[in-house]
Amino acid sequence: MGAATRPNVILIMTDDQGYGDLSCLGASDLQTPHLDALAAGGARCTQWYSNSPVCSPSRAALLTGRYPVRAGVRSILAGHRQATGLDESTPTLATALRAEGYRTAQVGKWHLGVAPESRPDRCGFDSWFGFLAGCIDYYSHIFYWGVGGGQNPVHDLWDNGQEVWRNGEYFTDLVTQRAVASIEQFARTPEQPFFLYLGYNAPHYPMHAPPEYLDRFPGLPWDRQIMAAMLSSVDDGVGAVVAALQRAGLRDDTLIFFQSDNGPSRESRNWLDGTPDPYYGGTAGGLKGHKFSLYDGGIKMPAILNWPAQVPAGQVIDEVGVAMDIFPTILRACGGDPSRYDLDGLDVLPVFTSQAASPHELIGWEQGHQTALRHGPWKLVLDGQIVEGVCPEDAVHLSDLRVDPGEQVNLAAQQPALCEQLVGWARNWRADLDRQWEERQTAPGRLTSHAGAG
Repeated sequence: MGAATRPNVILIMTDDQGYGDLSCLGASDLQTPHLDALAAGGARCTQWYSNSPVCSPSRAALLTGRYPVRAGVRSILAGHRQATGLDESTPTLATALRAEGYRTAQVGKWHLGVAPESRPDRCGFDSWFGFLAGCIDYYSHIFYWGVGGGQNPVHDLWDNGQEVWRNGEYFTDLVTQRAVASIEQFARTPEQPFFLYLGYNAPHYPMHAPPEYLDRFPGLPWDRQIMAAMLSSVDDGVGAVVAALQRAGLRDDTLIFFQSDNGPSRESRNWLDGTPDPYYGGTAGGLKGHKFSLYDGGIKMPAILNWPAQVPAGQVIDEVGVAMDIFPTILRACGGDPSRYDLDGLDVLPVFTSQAASPHELIGWEQGHQTALRHGPWKLVLDGQIVEGVCPEDAVHLSDLRVDPGEQVNLAAQQPALCEQLVGWARNWRADLDRQWEERQTAPGRLTSHAGAG
């Protein structure tokens, strides 16, 4: 393929969508035809990871190209009006692309800080529309999480820094409408490329979907039906975005990347009915663990890259990649120089364009007391939790993902030398991050507000 002009870029992230919740990844009880079409026309990833099993850190890594600790967002951020988060001094992909002459827009969920200094306009985006906390009611756009602990509900819908009220309008539809409008505005001056960060909050709780989407899945159990409906609405939104590009003649030169932020939620609050029963609507596709877990069910993501001008269609990519790779990969594709930035991610575009091997030797994760490491086909989990709040299943768990993608068999005793080496690497990596975090937290003006809904 010949050299490309600078592409437009659309980065799409869903919320709490499990690895198994796309029909192109094996779901047989729900349909996602528009996302399936993106996969068929580009590359579907089977070994793509988030940098965290919860919302805020995974989004911070995606936008900064750094491990969450080094981005300054280690855990779920609070949602009150004074909550800080991403430091405006930390470059984002939007910052970097704007320096390359790109127009930048953010639409949908932010969850990287509510206070003015952490909002999208301070982090590289020319325009933004959406909400800032971890979740909202899909129709009233009110942030309710934590009310039982004495926190007042707060309205959370903004248009370029101005609070706006769109009561009764389904938020997934609002996100799609604004994304399409942004594309149509950008298309008026096609000589200047654009970057659109599109954050759908579906299928994060509360589980809300319009009747017309519920009616598409009449035979499913209620928990699965509403999951299918919410994802179907997102899928239609993706279809509308692609159609807007096609109408504007921008489709071939637009790079679209899609992934979820973390694995499916089993939180009982999904139901909004006061019962403690876990939610079973999402699926990790046979992987072990869920949101909050460092087993693959919490961090291995559905992911698609589509760029007709450069990425061959019909690919299934089995090489390992991770969300923090998106910054250097896209920046390089857009003519920028990733070496100008302090990044942990690596440029993986050759994996998609020329069947190159993954450049990663080691990738690490941390969440609470859990630490994990991937080295080739080997996956190490220390103090791993399948379900949040329970005791670890194993202090040390080693899997060979080539033959055991569900991490069911612990090979730690059978591979003592390898296990000892990986444990040493993991503990050193974690100790270094803990040290950096402590230094960051004690630096003047660098505190962040954590412990929100994610």
